[in-house]
Amino acid sequence: MAWAVFVILSVLCIGSVLAMIVSRNQAHNALFLVLAFSCLGGLFGLLDAPFAAAAQVLVYAGAIMVLFLFAIMMFNLREPAPREKRRLRTLLAAVLGLVLFAELAVAGLRALAPGSAPPAGPEGLAGLGRLLFTEYLYAFEITSLLILAALVGALALAGKKEGA
Repeated sequence: MAWAVFVILSVLCIGSVLAMIVSRNQAHNALFLVLAFSCLGGLFGLLDAPFAAAAQVLVYAGAIMVLFLFAIMMFNLREPAPREKRRLRTLLAAVLGLVLFAELAVAGLRALAPGSAPPAGPEGLAGLGRLLFTEYLYAFEITSLLILAALVGALALAGKKEGA
């Protein structure tokens, strides 16, 4: 039974992400993203990770999507970009897509290499905290700085005057 639920959630998640990429309507994109986040929450539930599942549904599918919908409503995204900017964006998207594909290929090859086993996980919540604040402290701090930069950028965009 769990296998069938996994397949259904996986297909739904992949389908909603593909529909989000193909769709041109921003509100539909946001709703497809909510569906993808909800499917990911279900997949976390199948992995016996109830906290991650609840956080995925409540935080991402709930709170973050409300912010996305407010941003869609606040900004007029109907005006097309000039042709030069569209060409540059298309080229940049293609280059970034190739880089992402290369990273995924390298990660997949390393994961499938013989003798590669995942490292042993921490024991309980205390072990997770110890691991997070010792071995992965640098990544944790960089993530917090990225979130802070995104917050400052969002505040700068929200405070920007329409005529400026």
